[in-house]
Amino acid sequence: MVAAALLGSERRRPPGGSVTALLDAAATETVRRRAGARPAVSRQRPEPAPADEREPLPSAAERRLATLLADRALSGSSPAGAASGRRGSGPDLGELLPQWLAEANAQGYRAPAALLPALLDAARARTDLRAETLAFAGPRALWLARHNADWKFALRDGVRHQIPDEHPQETERLWQEGLFAERVALLTTVRQRDPQAALALLSSTWQTERAEDRLMFLDSLRLGLGPADEPFLERALTDRSRTVRATAAELLATLPGSALAARMAKRARSCVALDRMGGAGSALAQSSGHRRESPPAAGIVVEAPHACDTDMQRDGVVAKPPTGRGERAWWLVQLVEATPLEVWSEQLGGLTPAQIVALPVADGWRDDLHAAWCGAAVRQRNPAWARALIGEPTEPFSEGPGDPAKLLAVLPEEERGEWAARFIAAHGLSEAFRILGVCGVPWSLPLGRAVVDALEIARDAGSYPWSFSGVMGLAERCLDPADAERLAPLTAVPDEKEGESPGAGAYWAESFQRLVATLRLRSAMLAELREGRREEMPGPREG
Repeated sequence: MVAAALLGSERRRPPGGSVTALLDAAATETVRRRAGARPAVSRQRPEPAPADEREPLPSAAERRLATLLADRALSGSSPAGAASGRRGSGPDLGELLPQWLAEANAQGYRAPAALLPALLDAARARTDLRAETLAFAGPRALWLARHNADWKFALRDGVRHQIPDEHPQETERLWQEGLFAERVALLTTVRQRDPQAALALLSSTWQTERAEDRLMFLDSLRLGLGPADEPFLERALTDRSRTVRATAAELLATLPGSALAARMAKRARSCVALDRMGGAGSALAQSSGHRRESPPAAGIVVEAPHACDTDMQRDGVVAKPPTGRGERAWWLVQLVEATPLEVWSEQLGGLTPAQIVALPVADGWRDDLHAAWCGAAVRQRNPAWARALIGEPTEPFSEGPGDPAKLLAVLPEEERGEWAARFIAAHGLSEAFRILGVCGVPWSLPLGRAVVDALEIARDAGSYPWSFSGVMGLAERCLDPADAERLAPLTAVPDEKEGESPGAGAYWAESFQRLVATLRLRSAMLAELREGRREEMPGPREG
């Protein structure tokens, strides 16, 4: 019957010889199955949702949240007018939700019960909302998630709030019996509190876990990674899963004192050295009892590996390079990335990271070597090397092998903002989008002014306004709301210039109108969320 129904009566003769007979037989089979079904066993009603003792939202803030969630649902999490390329002059409310949630959590409010489903739907659609949403929703989010599979992400991301320190038996029970999402979250939570307890928990079931589960569990060890994790990670280097082995090797490489880091350093030392024929680098570093600021005359010579043996592969070196990449360069980069950066000062004559980066590299190996150092600086979170490799903001991106945004993220937040402001002042906004994304929010005063100045310069130069829509969107979320009144004059439509794109001036004015409106709205949002707290503050004492 199924074959005939799927293939059609022209290709498969149905039972009874006709379509009518097939439908009659299907109806009969349906009645037979329904008649044979056993009644469901009644179950107890679920326990009520746990109480949330935090303060309720001020009424104005609750209305604002409802508006933000309704706008997100109507727009499908996409800026209005995205399909046509124009958003209008009104703020994009959906993009304000992350900041609203962060401030509500900072003020210690609880989520309104009636808005919990909409909040969880928003967090389901956007992973960047989940942490703040679950903190705001509190224990009721987990209760709801157990009754609706659409919100099962909350069991993974929110379980950290349900296991108190004083109940280790509950931790063990959840680890043995919980859903995979709950177990991942549990391991992360325990890792935050007690890294060794989390490692013991993982070790207790490691051999019986599936390969894909082992990978997720192993990744949780990044939090609080330390020397005590090395024996477990060394054993994981022999895991039957290639991805598990690679992750274990990566984690060991971030431990400067690990045996793997020492093995990789030994291999890398044999590949990279000072060019003694080009000058005495070590003597230069030791002369006069102090370091010279100018780079030494010596260069660097590279002898990349000629083979990738089994020991290298056990330590995480992938033998087969990506398409278009040479084998020796591929192996060299992996070795250097996994080598502790402190090794290179000793290997290269006691020079500083800035001096080492300034050295010439023979035979065209510079880009590969610098790319490997960039990867090591990001992996090891080394500000000195990141600072040396990212260079001065006056240099364009194209001259460096590493991702400047990743290197910038390693630097302290204040330094990031200063570097980005100087970069924008030197180069404008054409390549600034990547680096703006790693700067702290709200942007610092110098960075905010640099962005606005660059936008105004681009407008006055007759540039296409659509090219800066991404930066303008970032500015709406990241500029200090106090800048709204300073930007108000830019909302006027400028006179159209000769050679300018038709309608460009109106578009620029519309963009600045939306920016100012968004900043004012953000200011109002913050005031609404802080309203209740101001009322709780004691007034001045009399007498």
